[in-house]
Amino acid sequence: MSVSALPRLQPGDRAFVLVAGIPGAGKSSLLRELPVGAEQTVLDSEPLRARLRVRVPAGLAYRHYRPLVHLWHRARIVTAALGGRDMVVVHLPATWAYTRWWLWMLAVLAGRRRYLVWVDADAETARRGQRARGRVVDAAGFARHVRRGGAFAGRLRAGRPPAGWLVTVRDRAIL
Repeated sequence: MSVSALPRLQPGDRAFVLVAGIPGAGKSSLLRELPVGAEQTVLDSEPLRARLRVRVPAGLAYRHYRPLVHLWHRARIVTAALGGRDMVVVHLPATWAYTRWWLWMLAVLAGRRRYLVWVDADAETARRGQRARGRVVDAAGFARHVRRGGAFAGRLRAGRPPAGWLVTVRDRAIL
């Protein structure tokens, strides 16, 4: 797959940047490359997960409070997108077409330019990435992400990006 540079975002650009890819692809690593300024909001669910982790009963498996983390993360995305910050950068797998659609619709309603940065990785590389970060998605969930993400990456490779997004593809291997 061809690799393109990250979008050139300027202060004052009311942008909505979706950093997407299968779990373990390297989205968090890519976010560390983005210059973060006062005019930018970066939204990742991991800090929310960590905040809840210390509040839930000891030994409670993540799967039991994951819906709350996801709901909280999405509520923050809506609030930030509709708010006044220039740039909103969102970290989500977004392997499901519906997720990409509702994020696109939110950004349109908020009057934001829409950028999709797809971090491409094969399943084994992504699994190694998950193990390295110490957060492994269960086998069934990971298989769904790989299937949907693989189909989407195939459309990107075929030159069929989703309408309404300025698309950049990054390969996990270069992060």
